[in-house]
Amino acid sequence: MRTDIKSMYIYELEEMLGELGEPKYRALQIFKWLHKGLNSFDEMTNISQKLRQKLSENCYISKAAIEKKLISSYDDTRKYLFSFADGEYVESVLMKYRHGYTSCISTQVGCKMGCTFCATGKSGFSRNLTASEMIAQLQTEQTDNNIRISNVVLMGMGEPLDNFNNVIRFLKLVSDENGMNIGMRHISLSTCGIVPKIYELADMKLQLTLSVSLHAPNDEIRSRTMPINRRYDIKSLIEACRYYCKQTGRRISFEYAMIDGVNDSDSSAAELGERLRGIIAHVNLIPVNAVKGTGYRKSKKDRMESFIRILAKSGITATVRRTLGSDINASCGQLRGKMSEQA
Repeated sequence: MRTDIKSMYIYELEEMLGELGEPKYRALQIFKWLHKGLNSFDEMTNISQKLRQKLSENCYISKAAIEKKLISSYDDTRKYLFSFADGEYVESVLMKYRHGYTSCISTQVGCKMGCTFCATGKSGFSRNLTASEMIAQLQTEQTDNNIRISNVVLMGMGEPLDNFNNVIRFLKLVSDENGMNIGMRHISLSTCGIVPKIYELADMKLQLTLSVSLHAPNDEIRSRTMPINRRYDIKSLIEACRYYCKQTGRRISFEYAMIDGVNDSDSSAAELGERLRGIIAHVNLIPVNAVKGTGYRKSKKDRMESFIRILAKSGITATVRRTLGSDINASCGQLRGKMSEQA
């Protein structure tokens, strides 16, 4: 089997080149080419034809091919359906802000977590993505739009901490100064709450932004909407979040889908405020997006305003997240993996 060369660190490339009888200094040259987004070894013009042939025989370059692209008529948000070499599909979303471009990428084909308000899990789970397949999503978007992506959010299809090793490899590769050089402080990782991995991530002190999909103030509501809570309850999750803040000094973003009549009452807001008291935190209120088959409706404007006021009494800052790409099903919780399934 050929080696996934774009997922390799520079020192691993050096070791491989040594085994191929080639000088190790070529590793940095190859690494830079790979992270410019090329799709063929023949494009590596400053290394010999002989070495390019060896690489072609022993390695492959992961690609994310555009199968379909939708552009929002509201805000120019772009949703991509990408395919990989084995025929699997994921979706990714490119958003334009005043500060630059942000890409929301997928980390798995499908998802195992089964959150009731999210479309991704309804299609089942196929496999984890490699670090190179995550990078390829960014590279294809950059090339297609002739831009540079400055921020990345791991909030697309899949649970990043369920694909821990590949995600950590992606984070280190994408932030490498010889690669795409996207700093950790420009990367957000979203998790539904796999507690042991939050501790492990905290100890790595990577300085990224951790976004925790909380969506409920207590175990009763959270277990009903998020099956992961039956394994790691809110108390253990909040304890892990406090540890993360202590280890990294970073503020946590808590994601909270506002669902009419489910989790948006004043008592829910008060309970949430008590849960988060003392944590360096920000709460993102997300009007729940339409997903076929859930029956959920987004909270009314006055409910969200009341929620914000009550959280403020506990010293918790909260804002309503701007909805982008809703007309192309590109908003939070709407990614499925095949656009045809959106109908």
